[in-house]
Amino acid sequence: MKAAVLHGQRDVRVEEIPAPEPGPGEALVRVMMTGVCGSDIPRVLSDGAHFYPLVLGHEIAGEVAAVGYSVDPALVGQRVAVAPLLPCHDCEQCRLGHYSQCPNYSFIGSRVNGGLAEYVVAPVRNLTVVADSVPFRDIAFFEPSTVALHGVRHVGFTGGEDVIVLGAGTIGLFTMQWARILGAARVAVVDVNPARLATAAAFGADATFDSREPDFLAAVRAWQGGGGFGYVFETAGQNATMSLAFQLAGSHAGVCFIGTSHADLHFDHATFELMNRKEFRLTGSWMSYSAPFPGPEWSLTAECVADGRLRITDDLIHGTYSLEQVMEAFELFQTPGAVTGKLLFAPNPTQE
Repeated sequence: MKAAVLHGQRDVRVEEIPAPEPGPGEALVRVMMTGVCGSDIPRVLSDGAHFYPLVLGHEIAGEVAAVGYSVDPALVGQRVAVAPLLPCHDCEQCRLGHYSQCPNYSFIGSRVNGGLAEYVVAPVRNLTVVADSVPFRDIAFFEPSTVALHGVRHVGFTGGEDVIVLGAGTIGLFTMQWARILGAARVAVVDVNPARLATAAAFGADATFDSREPDFLAAVRAWQGGGGFGYVFETAGQNATMSLAFQLAGSHAGVCFIGTSHADLHFDHATFELMNRKEFRLTGSWMSYSAPFPGPEWSLTAECVADGRLRITDDLIHGTYSLEQVMEAFELFQTPGAVTGKLLFAPNPTQE
């Protein structure tokens, strides 16, 4: 099969490599679309890969081409989203349903070959079957959607209160949509990119705020009413928005850091003390899995995309590329602001 193989920093080569074969309990998936995650960028442009050679790609949409022993052959031809985590299913954390904390996990696209190839193999329990009416393009967004939903569920979201989402990237836009679907009173979104804020408004945000504007914080508080937000979701992974989460949380709020910081995080003592004074609950969120594996995050995403409650539009996409264009596409990340949405790759072009 054809694959885009990472051999080193900024060294991706399109090669013919052996196609994987499904073993017992596994399926061979014909990859129709693969999205680029932010974690893939340092793997290509820096030294973030675990080893070389490696086929990247873990946001995978495809159709089942073949199945291994003990797998129902009726699965062949079904559209699927591939959950990339490969937990051991045997350790204490797995038995508790905390698959993301499995100390023995592997991961499609970073520890084993992934979806920047014509085929990928995965355990059947990692596959979410999707309605034929859902385009492969939309299925490639299931993994980031599930990351957002996991954070919303993990903080104990119950709806009925005002929500603010800090960051309007892909994860933030899905977090905003899930908050609306699950019953938020109102949802506000904060970002520095006017185009992303416009997309948030089109997806149903009740208010959007550009944090570069003068008196931004006063405007947010005036819109909310002064009592603070019942739930705050930080999705940008930035020091400024993590600090802002403390300031905007209401008393006894739920605050969830979905974004991952890549720099040392500093709080002045007065800001950090807000957690004590407001007695809000602060938690992090990691990946997108719960019991029964891979979790309701995946089944709910499939259901809500199919019935239109969860929206995926061209506004979320920067462009779609062939495998031969992998390095050309990744070089875009070298220019700040050049990438305006998700990069998608089509290893097996479709007419959809």
